[in-house]
Amino acid sequence: MAKKFASQADLEEKQVSFTKLSDNAYAYTAEGDPNTGVIVGDDGVMVIDTQATPTMAKDVIARIREVTDKPIKYVVLTHYHAVRVLGASAYEPEQIIASQETYDLIVERGEADWKSELERFPRLFNDAASVPGLTWPTLVFKGNLTVFMGKTEVQLLQLGRGHTKGDTVVWLPRDKVLFSGDLVEYGATPYTGDAYLEDWPTTLDNVEALGPEKLVPGRGDALTTPETVKEALDGTRNFLRDMYQSVKKGVESGKSLNAIYRETYDFLKPKYGNWVIFDHCLPFDVTRAFDEASGIRDPRVWTAERDRKMWEDLEGEEETT
Repeated sequence: MAKKFASQADLEEKQVSFTKLSDNAYAYTAEGDPNTGVIVGDDGVMVIDTQATPTMAKDVIARIREVTDKPIKYVVLTHYHAVRVLGASAYEPEQIIASQETYDLIVERGEADWKSELERFPRLFNDAASVPGLTWPTLVFKGNLTVFMGKTEVQLLQLGRGHTKGDTVVWLPRDKVLFSGDLVEYGATPYTGDAYLEDWPTTLDNVEALGPEKLVPGRGDALTTPETVKEALDGTRNFLRDMYQSVKKGVESGKSLNAIYRETYDFLKPKYGNWVIFDHCLPFDVTRAFDEASGIRDPRVWTAERDRKMWEDLEGEEETT
């Protein structure tokens, strides 16, 4: 029996947690669904990644209002994927901040990515009709940007390419709390469809060099000890290396994408198969790895049509009943 396309069979609502990490930092998590970070400064609030729709963002806002009545001044996009950014309008921020490369990705593939992700994971787009359009940054930067929210120092850092070419982490140096976006996952399969796989492990080394003691990953529980932070960094790094090396070995042997996918799936399943969205991610992950190992430097644009064709080629015809 063919697997249901991507995560269309995932209809179970998740339990939300709102975890205090420091006097300034909170994590909005939901059992492996995309996370949102919150920083409460002296004069306002910063939201890091927004949820997929304004309707879904309203629950984040409700949690924020349980701890502060300060205005939401900033929204930060750690990278561009529709599921992370399309809820931004609900916060009515003064500034939407992203790296220049993230802005460029929105220009290049914003509309295509929106349609692609909506079809892959419809549950994560609750009330998709509430999305007014693409989320456009109002402030872009390259390298790093420091925002002072009163006396609260917030550093936005580009530590290297990985999950996308525009990845940004948000760092509270005083609290040693890091918001990693999808550069780091915990108990969840890294999505690498738009990744730079040869760069990503080094970028994780740069993340680790900051010395975070607490970390909010892209998916998975908020990490509240140095030990769990290390576990997440090691787990993400190990998955990336295991997956890419398996694919690269197949490419060097002249095998087809389909054959490499089956071999890589069987190789990774025993170790990582219990991670969230493993079956969803792996066809996209292996396809991008095949491209990069074959010399295609930059990720190709995913469209809803390309998604379906790839899935049918690797997994057989989509189950429709």
